[in-house]
Amino acid sequence: MPAGPAGPAPPAGGGHPAGGGHSAGDAAAPQDGPPSGGGWLTLLAVTLTIGTGTLDVAGFARLGGVFSSVMTGNLVVCGFAIGTAAFAQLLTGVTAIGGYAAGVLAGTRLTSRFRGRREAAAGGARWRCPRGVIVALAAELAVLAVFATGWVVAGVRPAAGPLHALLALAAGAMGLQSAAMRGLGGGHRVSTTYLTGTLTGVVAALITVGRPQGARLRDLSVLAAVPVGAAGGALVLAYAPAALPAIPLATVLTAVTVSTLLHRSGS
Repeated sequence: MPAGPAGPAPPAGGGHPAGGGHSAGDAAAPQDGPPSGGGWLTLLAVTLTIGTGTLDVAGFARLGGVFSSVMTGNLVVCGFAIGTAAFAQLLTGVTAIGGYAAGVLAGTRLTSRFRGRREAAAGGARWRCPRGVIVALAAELAVLAVFATGWVVAGVRPAAGPLHALLALAAGAMGLQSAAMRGLGGGHRVSTTYLTGTLTGVVAALITVGRPQGARLRDLSVLAAVPVGAAGGALVLAYAPAALPAIPLATVLTAVTVSTLLHRSGS
């Protein structure tokens, strides 16, 4: 019988035809895996969370009985104040929530604006801390410097006006921090302010699989950092109250340094 028509010749080199299979370039495509500097990311998160615990103590003990970072608790305070006609307490809760929201808006704007084109399309196995995160943390450091000055000037029992100004600054700093951590993106995102979800994940991981061991350790470390920071803040309030802002200032300054190193190491 006569031979049938010859089929299409395979591409040179025996590779896959265009549009099918995987090329060598595909093998090197960017992957959104764990950060190469996971230990540094844990250090960044734990350091910031210690400062969070200290600022929450400042808000709860000296700035009207509300929190600088825990907005769920502040919403409950507002609801309770409405139900009991405690309008001074309501104003305090609204100040904290408004300051936090303003910080989140500013931080989100900064992380978006300072995200370079190279970072937006960056790939490869080596992760780098986005520049916008560093800028947002630096802005938080500046807000905390103003807070520290006001804390010393107003004294440990500030009047109503300075109290609300200080509370707005503390909550604004926490909002900036929250936005900065969201700016890490993907599998690198970690919370250092609102931690109920973190606790939920830690407990759920006891009976489920799939959470990387490094991420579990990071979550546990962050949860432990909150009472450490709160205990430190309580001790400073008892023996040297004017020095309390030094703790969050030191933690955020350390975080700016670590995030800068993470940015440069991924270059």
